[in-house]
Amino acid sequence: MPDSRDNKTNTNGVQTTDSQWPLWEVFLQPPNGAAHEHAGSVHAVTAEQALENARDVYARRGEAVSIWVVPSSAITASTPDDMGPFFDPGNDKPYRHPQFYKVPRGVRVF
Repeated sequence: MPDSRDNKTNTNGVQTTDSQWPLWEVFLQPPNGAAHEHAGSVHAVTAEQALENARDVYARRGEAVSIWVVPSSAITASTPDDMGPFFDPGNDKPYRHPQFYKVPRGVRVF
C-alpha cells in the first residue's frame, strides 16, 4: 500500500512522487546585463524558497543581479533526434539572417 507521502502536489501545483522536494532550474543574469544563463538546479517546496536557495548557492559572491527559478517539470525541450525536422523549416528562409539586409549609411555597425 502506497504511503501518503508518495504522491503530493505542492502549493505551486508541482507534482512530486517521492519524499524529495521538487526540482527547480536556476537562471542567473550577470552584472554586465547579459542574458540570463542556466546556472544549475535546486530543490525547494515553493518558488520563494527556490529563489532563496538559488541566491544562497549560485549568487552569494555577487555573480548575479537577477535570478529566475522555473519548475523543472515546466520546461519542454527539443531532443537531438528532432534536429532535422524541427529546425529545417527556418533554414530555407535567408531573410531571417542578418546578412540578408544591407546597413544604411550613417548607421554604426557593431
